[in-house]
Amino acid sequence: MRGVEVPETSYVTAGDGQVAYQVLGDGPIDVVFSHGFCHIDLHWDVVSEASFMRALASFSRLILFDRRGSGASDPVSHGHFPTWEEWNVDLLAVLDAVGSRSAAIYAEAEAGPRAMMFAAAHPERVDALVLSNTAARYARAPDYPIGFSPADIEAFVEMVQSAWGTTEGMTEWWPGLSGQPAELVALARLTRAAATPRMAAAQYRHIFSELDARGALPLIAAPTLVLVNESQLQRDQSTGAPERARYLASSIAGARYLELPGDGALAFAGDYAPTLDAVAEFLTGERPASMAERILTTVVFTDIVSSTERAVAMGDQRWRGLLDAHDRAVREVIRHHRGREIKTTGDGFLACFDGPARAIDCAADITRAARDLDLSVTAGLHTGECERRGDDIAGLAVHVAARIAALAAPEEVLVSRTVADLVIGSGITFEDRGVHTLKGVPGTWQLYAANPR
Repeated sequence: MRGVEVPETSYVTAGDGQVAYQVLGDGPIDVVFSHGFCHIDLHWDVVSEASFMRALASFSRLILFDRRGSGASDPVSHGHFPTWEEWNVDLLAVLDAVGSRSAAIYAEAEAGPRAMMFAAAHPERVDALVLSNTAARYARAPDYPIGFSPADIEAFVEMVQSAWGTTEGMTEWWPGLSGQPAELVALARLTRAAATPRMAAAQYRHIFSELDARGALPLIAAPTLVLVNESQLQRDQSTGAPERARYLASSIAGARYLELPGDGALAFAGDYAPTLDAVAEFLTGERPASMAERILTTVVFTDIVSSTERAVAMGDQRWRGLLDAHDRAVREVIRHHRGREIKTTGDGFLACFDGPARAIDCAADITRAARDLDLSVTAGLHTGECERRGDDIAGLAVHVAARIAALAAPEEVLVSRTVADLVIGSGITFEDRGVHTLKGVPGTWQLYAANPR
């Protein structure tokens, strides 16, 4: 389930094609956000990315678009690589369509060089420029010894070709999401929709080998902020990432340079609060009100047992109908117990409750509702502090509940000792399930099977 309202996708004619765009928020400034390859309909399925964009829209009117050759916009023929002039045409058409006379541009990764050239060519349309985890040029040259060698580029292109659209590839680019399989699946689906592996590999070869925005840098008049992830700098030292980032900042008059925490290719896939604070302060003069709220909550994960086998046995259409009935039943149970649905996790749900006893009762009722549909589910619960950011939650408590759910037997409501201790006197009884280690979670954990009231 998408955690935020998804803005409507519209189209505008640009050159000889159509470009898809969205607008979100009603803040006092226009901000164009782009990181190149994307699919503006599917990036809302990636909870962390949706949350990041919602945060940007909290202080701006956020403008999103898929350039031609990517996502929901017109494709390009194989062997044709969108030029920076075409990117300019696409963006100008979108700005005109939404009535934006000028905007700040926030460009990451492969969108960076094109944004630099747009700012130099159309200074009257650019109020400010934010460049994150990008470079003016990626390939080495006689006068630019800090780029990728031909061998580096080919190794990267081969990796794109083999890993594009796979969860393994998403883990490589966003290691911070390695413990969030639903996010990785959504990202893999997005990249497959954005481009085929062959198209992505060919375009990245072009971007890394030929794209060069160095000549535009002295012509950029807009205030500019250059951001780079500290861990990315450390990881990519052999290919000159620190030098490329500093070269970019030093070549734009008055540019500010910041190294921020983060371990992903794009800012959304980690703790993006420092990035958001820096961008908001740079563009508005003020840091935004905190988007995060720490809360104590009981986290519930449920999952359908042997869902893949059932789907294969039933066929896609019948399984889809049964899954829809399951989702309706679970949502009704969550509402009945006054819980808050956070999202679906493929074949299960993530929900939270302000009372652990109601969370246990809800999980038990979900198992009964599933049984009525000839389904079996598992449930895992833990109570702890979470960070609430918009419609999503994050934190160790979420990971613990997910790991507990993975250990539960069919139709079992498995809980941590924390949950069991909090409901003493409620009439709920427990059966000891022993001490366990939870993958990726420190320490050992005493778990119990709950017998609801």
